[in-house]
Amino acid sequence: MAWETDRVLLRMSTLFLRTLRDDPADAEVPSHRLLVRAGYIRRAAPGGFTWLPLGYRVFRNVERVVREEMDAMGAQEVHFPALLPREPYEATGRWTEYGPNLFRLQDRRGADFLLGPTHEEMFTLLVKDLYSSYKDLPLSIYQIQDKYRDEARPRAGLFRGREFTMKDSYSFDVDDAGLDASYAAHRAAYIRIFDRLGLDYVIVSAMSGAMGGSKSEEFLHPTEIGEDTFVRSPGGYAANVEAVGTVVPEPVPLDGLPEAHVEDTPDTPTIDTLVAVARQLFPDAGYTAADTLKNVVVTLVHPDGTREPLVVGIPGDRELDVKRLEAQVAPAEVEPFTDFAAHPALVKGYIGPQVLGKDSESGIRFLVDPRVVPGTRWVTGANEPGKHVFDLVAGRDFSWDGTVEAAEVLPGDPAPDGSGPLELARGVEIGHIFQLGRKYAEALDLQVLDENGKLVTVTMGSYGIGVSRAVAAIAESTHDELGLVWPREIAPADVHVVATGKDAAVFEAAEALSQELVGAGLTVLYDDRPKVSPGVKFKDAELLGMPTIVTVGRGLAQGVVEVRDRATGERSEVAVADAAAAVLTRARG
Repeated sequence: MAWETDRVLLRMSTLFLRTLRDDPADAEVPSHRLLVRAGYIRRAAPGGFTWLPLGYRVFRNVERVVREEMDAMGAQEVHFPALLPREPYEATGRWTEYGPNLFRLQDRRGADFLLGPTHEEMFTLLVKDLYSSYKDLPLSIYQIQDKYRDEARPRAGLFRGREFTMKDSYSFDVDDAGLDASYAAHRAAYIRIFDRLGLDYVIVSAMSGAMGGSKSEEFLHPTEIGEDTFVRSPGGYAANVEAVGTVVPEPVPLDGLPEAHVEDTPDTPTIDTLVAVARQLFPDAGYTAADTLKNVVVTLVHPDGTREPLVVGIPGDRELDVKRLEAQVAPAEVEPFTDFAAHPALVKGYIGPQVLGKDSESGIRFLVDPRVVPGTRWVTGANEPGKHVFDLVAGRDFSWDGTVEAAEVLPGDPAPDGSGPLELARGVEIGHIFQLGRKYAEALDLQVLDENGKLVTVTMGSYGIGVSRAVAAIAESTHDELGLVWPREIAPADVHVVATGKDAAVFEAAEALSQELVGAGLTVLYDDRPKVSPGVKFKDAELLGMPTIVTVGRGLAQGVVEVRDRATGERSEVAVADAAAAVLTRARG
């Protein structure tokens, strides 16, 4: 609910607010449409939004919940600038690794700066500047700050913008046991935060990506509009699809396996056409797409601009999942491969592993799916147009430079922990916690003296919550066909008092009730607009989404007002004298 010290009466006759009847043309998801229509946010630039008074109250309430729980766990708040020098990010390699996602600029003297996408380097240097002993640790510090990333395609309103607000916190410990304790404390705090915000969430194993480090978990809000795919099993396994491990089969003995043989397979540039021909050639073999090895060529674009061809071998019954591949090859980015003319060994549509590998004549790196183990037999390209090789045995007839988790995960795949078949769902990331370890401390030389007087490198954790994204997630998960439906914890006002009609007595009663509620410690949104029809006021009340709506209108002649719960639709008529008590009972649970 609104802050106890807030006690504000917001009058719609003077509130900086315009509601819209029509959806904005660029809005793709319900939260974006409703937040704009209800006058909570306005687009300022691609990927950037202005918070209007009601929206900013919601935003600050989310901030308040985050801040209260971070303070309760013992973290201390600091605040860094968003404009940061190049040198610390150069020391950790992220000036280059972030690639085009980083906003870079120069001052008038030509010195390089960036707009902070995340602040690991600055937190590390701050602690290095002030602390030097194990007695100073453990330490957890945090900030709530705007972040900047040059998204190629900002979309979905507040879900993916170029400027957004995050709570990022960092733990500093002398040893790994301390890091485990700090990580657990943050994890528990996050659970309390998202519970208070009323957000449904799933905690999944995740990749660390450009952040580095070892253990990593995401808090995902399940929603069909989410950009992240995650999996879960009946036995409790849950992971971001990028972090799912393949159940690797046992190697097959090479003895007695048939020799590889090349067959004419004209007009078979796809897996489906290849399987059809294979069944014609060998009708008793029972060939399926899973028996084929699809060799997909991509281009890796490294942060320094270097472009490298890479071939990934995956079972033919699966597609290459580019997001999974990018998570494995980060900080490189993945682009389609088009330059076949410069690599004549690659016969488009008929690529086979015999010519691949760093040590081969082509020199092209070859990574395979973990299911490609020694002794497995494959139908794959023969490196000649219209020809495929059958019974090509891994480990006997071809080798590879390494394995990579890049094939798509399919429903029904076994969970890597043996807890049952996987189901796939979509979600949006609302929090992410990392055990960074010593990556940043080593790069920036953060050391303290331990109890024996020996210098030791500090171990760190990093923990983020998308504050502005949480506003969108709550709007996405709680709206109905009429408008927004805010949980009490973060609603911009506790109650919406609507005065309807032209009778002065109605406005006097509504004013008196509003003042009584404010005096009792609530924040009230009062629709005191004269000459506005009841129908427009009711529609606005539904659209704006306060938890409780009180209508003062025709019932006043009988001494009653209507009190309605926005979420359930439950209505009741309450005597005017009892109205404030009834609203307070709802507001205080």
